[in-house]
Amino acid sequence: MTALLAILLTILAQDPAQDLTRRQRDLRYDKERPEPPAVQPVVIPRSYALVIGISHYQSLPPEGQLEFPQRDAEAIYTTLISAEGGQFPPENVHKLIGPQATLANIRKELETWLPSVTKDDDRALIYFAGHGFVSGGKAYLAPYDIDRTNIPGTSYPMESLGKAIGARIKGKWKVLLTDACHSGAIMPEADRAQVNQSLLDLNRSLFSLTASRDREQSFESARWGGGHGIFTYYLIKGMEGEADTSGDGVVSADELAEYVHNNVREATQQKQNPTSERGSFDPSMVLAYNPGRAKAAAHPAQQFGTFVIETNMDATEVFVDGKTQGVVNKGTPLRLPGLSPGAHSVQGVHMGYEPDGPRHETVYPGQDTTVTIRIAIPRRKNRSAVALFEKGLTAYNGGGKQNYEKAAGEFQQALDLDPTYSQAALYLGRVYNALFDQERADRYYRKAIETDPDYTEARASYGGMLLDRGDYDAAIRQLNAAVQKEPGNGFAWYLLSVAFSRKEAYPEAVRAANESIRLTPNYAEAHFWLAEALRLTQAWKEAEPEYRKYLQLSDFDSGMAGKVNYYVAGYLFGMGKKRRAAQADIWKEMHSEANFGLCECQAHQKRYDEAIGACQKAIVYDPLDPFAHYRLALTFSEKYNVTGGLGLLAAARKHFDTVQELNPDMPEAAKARKYIQNIDSLLAAQNR
Repeated sequence: MTALLAILLTILAQDPAQDLTRRQRDLRYDKERPEPPAVQPVVIPRSYALVIGISHYQSLPPEGQLEFPQRDAEAIYTTLISAEGGQFPPENVHKLIGPQATLANIRKELETWLPSVTKDDDRALIYFAGHGFVSGGKAYLAPYDIDRTNIPGTSYPMESLGKAIGARIKGKWKVLLTDACHSGAIMPEADRAQVNQSLLDLNRSLFSLTASRDREQSFESARWGGGHGIFTYYLIKGMEGEADTSGDGVVSADELAEYVHNNVREATQQKQNPTSERGSFDPSMVLAYNPGRAKAAAHPAQQFGTFVIETNMDATEVFVDGKTQGVVNKGTPLRLPGLSPGAHSVQGVHMGYEPDGPRHETVYPGQDTTVTIRIAIPRRKNRSAVALFEKGLTAYNGGGKQNYEKAAGEFQQALDLDPTYSQAALYLGRVYNALFDQERADRYYRKAIETDPDYTEARASYGGMLLDRGDYDAAIRQLNAAVQKEPGNGFAWYLLSVAFSRKEAYPEAVRAANESIRLTPNYAEAHFWLAEALRLTQAWKEAEPEYRKYLQLSDFDSGMAGKVNYYVAGYLFGMGKKRRAAQADIWKEMHSEANFGLCECQAHQKRYDEAIGACQKAIVYDPLDPFAHYRLALTFSEKYNVTGGLGLLAAARKHFDTVQELNPDMPEAAKARKYIQNIDSLLAAQNR
């Protein structure tokens, strides 16, 4: 696989001191023994990343297509945003996957976005998985829309990449990890050598790690973790903590380079040799940090081992040390090389069955260890528990505080009778969330996921609650896990769009909303959030039809709203407009928001009559919304500037005055007062 990774890290503390294990259990007082130095915390700097993965190219021939770069890119993204991995804020990691990775988008991210957000002490990361080509003696990275007959005009020059990373993207440390030489069938050996050397020569201040050297080819196969480029497979394993040979929980650049180089080289019988520019980077820079892996003492560099996971049932998800490793099918073992010797926790899960494990299995250095997972016992629910659950579900569907409290009692009894009843745990989480008891809701959502780790509905619902309480990073991690497990889950993609919008990561919000709409085109709220994200990036023309689509799809009277699945509608507000904390009728509030958005889009396109009508509708749905009154007043004023007419000024003054009455402390109220003074002066002059 290909990988292009630029990482900029700052660690403000020395390596943690390692405690030495006493070999004797005596009580002798050693007066000469110095006190161990205090362990300093690892400080992760502000971090940004760009992740690019392209498997299928728009116009390359069949022999030029790849299999796993997009899967690699998604796995890298998951590792980067993990609290036990890269620890990157999710909104600071942009993805360009498949058709999104056009030349224009790659150029925009590398030359505009990253230079605009990074500062001198930040961490920056770029990852690329795809092809590289040579034309006219120059090397290029291949975007999705490359034209092989015009490589210079349709590809991203390595020279431009060097300028962007070396001069425009800021950062104390920068790391470039690349794998752009996959297919011998379409890339001559000389070209592979030039692409690899060009990547290494981009900037001597980088930690530059390429997947292969000189004329070597980079390999990808289903043999590594169920389907990865071998370089990216070990890159992920290393960043998850396997490369941490010092035992301090930190994966440094030096550790990662050593781990990836040794394992890739061994796994390919020296046919592929990752190469790094030694000495041109700070070897102690932090690439990932997992405090849970910190050990009492450092352990020396060692030979790694392999788990070979086999199972008796298709679609069994495998977890090692609590992290998903992918899905294994009957008759097709899952190889997990690159594991540190010693005991590891292994668990196999399949929805509706009792899990196998977790149990401890031992990795032996340099050896394959076969681990057999047996999924055999269907999870038979206690009949009494099922009856209680169904009673609780009837109450839950009735809505309202009294019904929710009754449902909680029924669900709790069901779970008491059957502690493995993950569906009862999920609905307890939902009912306590509806009762605003988020501490209990959190407990039961976690219980549902711990019971069935592949329960994507539970992860999506838990992500929704985390979103509701403002824990956006944790929400994105749960929702990302849901869509990785179930890419067709339009509901989870929709919630991701809300989460990214709340984080003001609007390009990612747009991508997630579009994916939700692709999967569930009639899901009204996905259109609403796509419109919101587009509006807040001032894409007025693009946002307007999405607001209209939302209004069309939700065109029923408000009395029907309670019968429609508005379970997540409460997560819709708080961005763009500063909403009041409570609102009784969510349907009305959403329609007010949508008409407000239409009004703003139309006003910016100078279609004032349509904008006035939309703002007036917004006020009908929510008469106490100061923002709708303010936008309507501005639109009356803007139309007056074009057409004249004192009646427009009088109408504007009325709504500016309403803004002051509704919320005199908001910034818009101060502006409204100035507008009123100007209008009064103008009206007075007209009456003289």
